[in-house]
Amino acid sequence: MRKNLITLLVTSTLLITSPLAGAQGTDQTPALLEQAKGGNADAQFRLGVMYHNGQGFVSDPAEAVRWWRLAAAQGNVNAQSGLGVMYGNGKGVTRDYVRAHMWFDLGAASGSTDSANNRDLIAKRMTPKQIAEAQKMAVECKNKSFKGCD
Repeated sequence: MRKNLITLLVTSTLLITSPLAGAQGTDQTPALLEQAKGGNADAQFRLGVMYHNGQGFVSDPAEAVRWWRLAAAQGNVNAQSGLGVMYGNGKGVTRDYVRAHMWFDLGAASGSTDSANNRDLIAKRMTPKQIAEAQKMAVECKNKSFKGCD
């Protein structure tokens, strides 16, 4: 049940925060792809949402993770939260509660209440040692300006 709650909380966040939510391969997709390839973090996040939800592309969790990693490395809080969901649920990556907690912690530090709620939920599945490791990783990631965190 907790797994489903984590998915529900963040999936609803991704749908709400994405301006392309509900779009099925819009005319803007080629331009968005070019912006994402050019390093635009918002475009990278939105492209990840499209791959996650199968909007304009076949649903591909691994490709969503790839784009969210790029956006998260630029401090995009929505991508950080998305990565937390993917690690927490093992979608597109191997399930890893420590990394999920780290990404949720980073999102929470940037003001995302959904990230904070999801971090607290996933912490209930972790040992104190795992939580401490995740917190240490989050500090190191932030100190490296989100580069090489994943």
